[in-house]
Amino acid sequence: MSIGSEALASLANRLKDHGHAISTEEAIKTSVILPFFQALGYDVFNPAEMVPEFTADTYGKKGEKVDYAILRDKDVSMLVECKSLNTELNEKHLAQLYRYFTVTNARFAILTNGQYYHFYTDLKAPNKLDSRPFFVFNLLDYNEASVEELSKFSNASFDVENILAQAERLKYVAAIKPVLNGLMEEPSDDFVKLIAAAVYDGRLSQQVRETLTIAIKSAYRELLRERVRARLNTALQEPEAEDDTPLPKNSEDIITTEEEIEGYLLVKSMLRGTLDTNRIAMRDAKSYCAVLLDDNNRRPLVRMHFNRAQKYLGLFDGEVEDRQPISSLDDMLDFADRIRATVAKY
Repeated sequence: MSIGSEALASLANRLKDHGHAISTEEAIKTSVILPFFQALGYDVFNPAEMVPEFTADTYGKKGEKVDYAILRDKDVSMLVECKSLNTELNEKHLAQLYRYFTVTNARFAILTNGQYYHFYTDLKAPNKLDSRPFFVFNLLDYNEASVEELSKFSNASFDVENILAQAERLKYVAAIKPVLNGLMEEPSDDFVKLIAAAVYDGRLSQQVRETLTIAIKSAYRELLRERVRARLNTALQEPEAEDDTPLPKNSEDIITTEEEIEGYLLVKSMLRGTLDTNRIAMRDAKSYCAVLLDDNNRRPLVRMHFNRAQKYLGLFDGEVEDRQPISSLDDMLDFADRIRATVAKY
């Protein structure tokens, strides 16, 4: 089973729009966490599949409960511990899951605050829960790859051996990504030396180090932009069959340029994982080309003022349109956070 993008997008919007009202543990359980597991295909109101307030006596502790136990063939397969939305999840919240993991046949444990879902297993020592999750799903920031991993925990696709086979890789990927990102954004001396050994033959003076540090940051950003551009070019050449997003609505005297279409696809690419991209539409006019949410003129995401020598990108995260000069489509990537903020505003 693949998780429906609409179900995840709906829950993400609920979290954004009503997070202040559902921040307590009980509210987040009812409004987000249970629907999340419903999206995974579980009958959350059937005690044969999901038991609330699950109790199992542990050494030195009796009557202590974990929020939910997910059952398969009458046996516990996953344990779920819930916290309030504003709780920063960490190792100190694992105490109950540690104890329950050792006295049940559960192979996985999930710690969640409604936004983040931390998945744990026993990679380091058998029947002893690891202190670090092997997979983290963020409901407000996910992509196709993370949804694919999440789908493995769905009721229809759940396969313990398949998940465990990937768990160790996922654990290291999750740990390595922030390290690599940190090195690219703020290269350490050792990392600069490593790059220098491959690209520079002379003495590594302080000036050369500073030059290479700046070059590493620039190269990293250019690589990201090139990858996005490659995806856009592929999308222009081979449109996705399932993408039925409304295309530009033009009158006969309005010409939608390839550059405007590419800009529209770039906005869609930046917003993947933020909302269902089928809700993003493009509508062209004589003086600008608008990218709209729900094809609604009152919900502009950006306006592309490209029919002039100096191009401008109109942004709407404030009260009025803010036109920012750009020299190329690549510059649009610099405003990704502001475009996402516009979505959150609506």
